[in-house]
Amino acid sequence: MHRSPFPSALPWLRAMLAVLLLAAAPLWAAPLTQADLKPLVEDDFDAKTAALAALTQAPPEQAGPILRALQDDTLQYAPSVGMVRQDDGKTVDAVTGKPVTVKADELESLTLNNSLRAIVDSAASSLLLQSPDIAVRTQAINTLSDQPENASREAVEAARKAEADAGLRARLDVIWASTVLAQGTDATRDARLEAIRILGQDSNPQIRQKLTPLVERDEAGKFKEPDADVRAAAQQAIDKMRGEQGRAELLGNLFAGLSLGSVLLLAALGLAITYGLIGVINMAHGEFLMIGAYATYVVQTLFRAYAPNAFDWYLLAALPASFLAAGVVGFAIERIVLRHLYGRPLETLLATFGISLLLMQAVRTIFGAQNVEVANPNWMSGGVTAMAGLVIPYNRIVIIAFALAVVAVAWAVLNRTRLGLFVRATTQNRTMAACVGVRTWKVDSYAFAFGAGIAGLGGCALSQIGNVGPDLGQAYIIDSFMVVVLGGVGQLAGTIVGAFGLGLINKFIEPFYGAVLAKIFVLVLIVLFIQKRPQGLFALKGRSAEA
Repeated sequence: MHRSPFPSALPWLRAMLAVLLLAAAPLWAAPLTQADLKPLVEDDFDAKTAALAALTQAPPEQAGPILRALQDDTLQYAPSVGMVRQDDGKTVDAVTGKPVTVKADELESLTLNNSLRAIVDSAASSLLLQSPDIAVRTQAINTLSDQPENASREAVEAARKAEADAGLRARLDVIWASTVLAQGTDATRDARLEAIRILGQDSNPQIRQKLTPLVERDEAGKFKEPDADVRAAAQQAIDKMRGEQGRAELLGNLFAGLSLGSVLLLAALGLAITYGLIGVINMAHGEFLMIGAYATYVVQTLFRAYAPNAFDWYLLAALPASFLAAGVVGFAIERIVLRHLYGRPLETLLATFGISLLLMQAVRTIFGAQNVEVANPNWMSGGVTAMAGLVIPYNRIVIIAFALAVVAVAWAVLNRTRLGLFVRATTQNRTMAACVGVRTWKVDSYAFAFGAGIAGLGGCALSQIGNVGPDLGQAYIIDSFMVVVLGGVGQLAGTIVGAFGLGLINKFIEPFYGAVLAKIFVLVLIVLFIQKRPQGLFALKGRSAEA
């Protein structure tokens, strides 16, 4: 059964509605007759639409009860009487409201499709626009906003003049403007110009569809709209909307590029450290992202089970957990496997590829092959409306800020700590560093674990923008290597520029050529760039770089 759009309506609300209908009575036309309602029981859709149109123009004291009966599916047809409805358990004439006697077997139910019910809901909402209860008015405006053309222009016009709330009045202005344009040339020229002005200030993409017919031509090449001033106003409003939409798309692509760049930065930052220090082509680096993401999932599960009241803060515990989980696995891999393969790049590549397969299979065995969901905390849900047509999600904003924070921490470790000094010394000249007492094998292990831990933090961030699965890291390993090669091996600044540069280029190309061709185009650009500058954007300094 169709439910009323006002489920919270109480008996006092119906009484208030009756008062409002009586107060607004001068706005409506002649009273209804049974002949006006008779088409509602027939099968002709156009006739039913015309009958509902007549109902919306009827005096409120008649239209209100009939509309409520239509919403509640209690309006019925009896051949001997006409349309009847139920009123406090009694069968009454739908038009006059007087009690009538009919047999139960002669009552016929009405059949209304969704389009007709939308007209009924809009008409019922029009009658509640001047309610003293702001919640009732808001609900009525919400209903009318879905199908503004079905609203009563007179009721909306009266409501917008009486509305004290600025936000609701602005929405009523848009609904009124839509009703004016729906009337076409039947509305006055000044009203149509005012409607175009109002709609031109609303950047909703659907609004432009209401204005487009005013500047279209027919098959003979003549404008469908005869008034030149109306056409000019409509064209000006459309041009303004297109300009705002273009700016929204530009800012949207810019933010999407920064967002993708921050993800690539988190994925490639650890790789830049280990690749620059040890020279290992680590095909298992993507799996450190996966480990960090699954560590976040485990922490989330523990919080749900043991600390549900503190669930919104589980990410604070997940950050060190994801760093440590990936870092420990990275340390173990370097100590057990990689230290035996230094100087043999092909064997290292094959070994790390095999390790990546083992890690993925281990995760499938423990957590299953299906993706798992990591929920956003409440403070990361939703988004901020930067401008009309552009909503920036909070989780993406947080990830960009988090990526920059991780870069700052990595810079501080590499430039302000003893470990960082040893890492930089070993990177620039491993032999000389060993000669002055640096235990390069320890530096290799700690640096590899640090890079893996940073990748784990990247996996924690990735878990907030998508599902977590065993193949998570495979989607980022190639892009990570491209970032490192483009920025310059072992260069933190180059990694930042390369990550955000690739992210922006990808997102600005995708709307024109699609995601696949965009990646191919970026790959070709990198190949051409490396041909001209093999050392990348930022060349490594030191004797090892000159060798």
